[in-house]
Amino acid sequence: MTGTTTGTLTTGAATTGAVAQAAGVGTVHLVPHTHWDREWYEPFQRFRLRLVDLLDDVLAWAEADPRFRFTLDGQMAAVDDYLEVRGENRDRIAQLVQRGQLAVGPWQILLDEFLVSGENIIRNLELGRARADELGGAMPVGYLPDEFGHCAQMPQILAAAGFEHACLWRGVPAAVDGHAFRWVAPDGSAVRVEYLVRGYGNAASLFADPTRFAQRTVALEATLRPVFGAEPVLGMYGTDHSAPVRSLVELVTGLEDADSPVRMEITTLGDYITARDAGASDIAVVRGELRSHAGANILPGVLSVRPHLKQAMARAERMVERYAEPFAALWSPVWPQRFLDMAWWRLVDASGHDSVTGCGVDETAVQVFARITEAEHLGQAVRDRVISAIARDVPRDAIVVANPSAADRTDLVTLDLEIPASWPAVALQQADGTVLPAQVENRTAALLHEERIGAAELPTFFPRIHGRELFGLEIVSWAVHADERVLQFELARHGGEEPFDIDALRAAVEAAAVSGTWTVRLQAQERRVVTGLVTAPALGWSSVRPVPAEDAAATRPVQASDPGMDNHCLDNGLVSVTVHDDGTLRIVAADGTVLDGVGRIVDGGDRGDTYNYAPPATDALLETPDTIVITAAESGPFRAAFTVVRSYSWPAAMDWAHDRRGAASEPASVSMRVELRAGEPFVRLELAIDNRSADHRVRLHVPVARAAAVSHAEGQFAVVERGRTAEGGEQLDVHSAAGAPSGEYPLPTFPAHGFVDAGGAGLLLTQACEYELLGDDTAGELALTVLRCTGQISRNVHPYREEPAGPQIPTPQAQMIGTTTVTLAVLPHAGSWVDAELVATADRYRHPLHAAAGQSLPGGPLESHHGLTVDGAVLTSVRRRDGVLEARLVAQSPEPVTAVVRGRFGTARTVDLRGTPGRELPVTEGTVELPLRPWEIATLRFDG
Repeated sequence: MTGTTTGTLTTGAATTGAVAQAAGVGTVHLVPHTHWDREWYEPFQRFRLRLVDLLDDVLAWAEADPRFRFTLDGQMAAVDDYLEVRGENRDRIAQLVQRGQLAVGPWQILLDEFLVSGENIIRNLELGRARADELGGAMPVGYLPDEFGHCAQMPQILAAAGFEHACLWRGVPAAVDGHAFRWVAPDGSAVRVEYLVRGYGNAASLFADPTRFAQRTVALEATLRPVFGAEPVLGMYGTDHSAPVRSLVELVTGLEDADSPVRMEITTLGDYITARDAGASDIAVVRGELRSHAGANILPGVLSVRPHLKQAMARAERMVERYAEPFAALWSPVWPQRFLDMAWWRLVDASGHDSVTGCGVDETAVQVFARITEAEHLGQAVRDRVISAIARDVPRDAIVVANPSAADRTDLVTLDLEIPASWPAVALQQADGTVLPAQVENRTAALLHEERIGAAELPTFFPRIHGRELFGLEIVSWAVHADERVLQFELARHGGEEPFDIDALRAAVEAAAVSGTWTVRLQAQERRVVTGLVTAPALGWSSVRPVPAEDAAATRPVQASDPGMDNHCLDNGLVSVTVHDDGTLRIVAADGTVLDGVGRIVDGGDRGDTYNYAPPATDALLETPDTIVITAAESGPFRAAFTVVRSYSWPAAMDWAHDRRGAASEPASVSMRVELRAGEPFVRLELAIDNRSADHRVRLHVPVARAAAVSHAEGQFAVVERGRTAEGGEQLDVHSAAGAPSGEYPLPTFPAHGFVDAGGAGLLLTQACEYELLGDDTAGELALTVLRCTGQISRNVHPYREEPAGPQIPTPQAQMIGTTTVTLAVLPHAGSWVDAELVATADRYRHPLHAAAGQSLPGGPLESHHGLTVDGAVLTSVRRRDGVLEARLVAQSPEPVTAVVRGRFGTARTVDLRGTPGRELPVTEGTVELPLRPWEIATLRFDG
């Protein structure tokens, strides 16, 4: 079996619920807490006002009574948000943390684990631990109370950060019948999990009526005792945005005076959990991700709602993780710590389980999108600063090309170049002297602008000149032709070495003294948009120069059918694609693997909400387009494409009175660009979906090449294996700790981050997506959700969920009226995802080479400089930490591997996620080797 598995349970182990009742009988450990959704059905600042009121009271109560304890939701964001308003209370908080009355951290924010990168998860924990340490220390528990399921590698992340315990609620398999289990990551790392039986608010109602407090405490203890066996019952007193009652301590101590059969202790969650044996062998063992619907809702609809948030997060993470940090770490003499910190704070803040998920009000989504976009801008600024510094030493008739991958690459790059009009064709000269042909996509005319101005008004043209900039270019030269009444400028990207004198220009125009109408003419050097192959070293850069060529079309690695022919075909020797009359595609790999019918669009109703999809009682699935138009876009020789535009009539909205799609319709269109590039074994697709309808779901269907009972999806340092079904409440039995089914239909839609693969159909992704494997043992399809439109945060009446997931508040912007763009690639292959090298191929697809113009004197030599190479493992992070180079590697393989790292370093050692030094590794001529377990995450530091 390849990949990791989904929440599998090792049977035969005794569970806590089976332990004989003994010494702990009659004891409830009460954890006063709040679950603080930073932003959700109200925007952040509105919730913050309530947070300040809450913590003002909590601090006062804790200081007044040393018996009072409070757990602040495991996330430092609540502390930081409070201290931004009440900065004078920092020392008060620190004293309570140090006295053990207030538990904070370890996370910066309670994230969604499937909609962010693995690196984002690590930085979240890193930031939260650091902030908590400043106040006296973090709660030593990986607290994950409300995340909508849990990723497979979370136990390894927690263990590598020094945690022995975790605590969570959602996603636990039905077979767990105790309050604890051992959670094992794909590499074998494990933590003990305290299962929040009946949720993080199982004791929330104890104090609602003080006169019935003792009675309710006895009932709570009796209900949960079978699950906890001989151990004290954990009572979680708190819920969303809740505050404890003032009489809490008095009521608890009053149980002894009332001679109650139940004793209660007020504690923090950390104190309760760390008193348990982390190495206990008499608890169940669960392996892999936790996405069972059995005991709690996991609300899978958040994977597909507001897709623009998922796209923005993925773009920003790539920019910071794979461009800004590595380029700055390897090529900048100054480490831009503050700028990168600001980027990470914004990424982590936006990763909240009610933020990037899109399940809040529209105002919250707007703020989250802006925060993510700022993170991307910060990453772009750092990347561009580093590359600009490199470009200062690259001739300005050349281009610097930087490689974000830890392997040498030869890939297509599209460049906007100034080319002499006399050149018949263009090629690209590499740093080693090799000349590779290129494809001209577009060329601009030499005449940029011309206008007629009266002689008296000529001076009014001069304010358009700023320094030597004019129309976005620089002035190379100018001339006044008085006899022709022409003022002419020659423009280029670089104005040359001769200074430009605006006063001399003014004087020349005045001296001409010719009345009448003048012509102001702006001539620019011809520019051509060129696509060509460029070779760039691993995490390094090279410079290339355009040179004249005789005929680029003499080499045609990508063949395109004649635009006048009825059939539309592309072929690059590795894969071919043909469009059918219905607008779907037939994609054939060189190994003979065929995917036929790729790109079918299926639209269906959605009467659900931001948390859960649900079809109407009477649904209408629409897949036949009204019209199909196929046009050639580019014909090669290195990149070719055609566009398939399908128009539809989709129901305008739900008919809520009859629980069906309405009779009225709205026009819709799906424009699909189909692109093939030289050297790529996949077909690139870009969908632009023009949507004017509400309450529906649109899916892209990709038939598999062969029968598939399972899919494999990449995300958060692992590739996870999943079947065609999901576990629901019907799997619960009388021994289950959950006690009752969650009431959520187990829809088998799952998350994928980097790729999803089934039956020889690999889909390479640029964002976190929702998919489903359809079919049976003879045939099947991957259905990828590309658009889901809904108008409520939560619906009180929902066919796929028994209870509301939040308030019933309108979300008109979540209807996604307008154009949504989705990009992906389709890779047909024989064998498994490992055989097809999908991890490396998807990485290359997501991270294009980056190009910038040189800035030095023209004619200088071309150069190539290597950064860092990694073989045998996946590189997920390169940065400077504590003044030295740090890299994170992942063995994304079901078999052991040996990672080989090559670079400019003399020493190497392992470190854990806190930066604590591990063993020193032998380095030979800038090369270090590190054996890794399957799926192991390793962090290395280099120096010298």
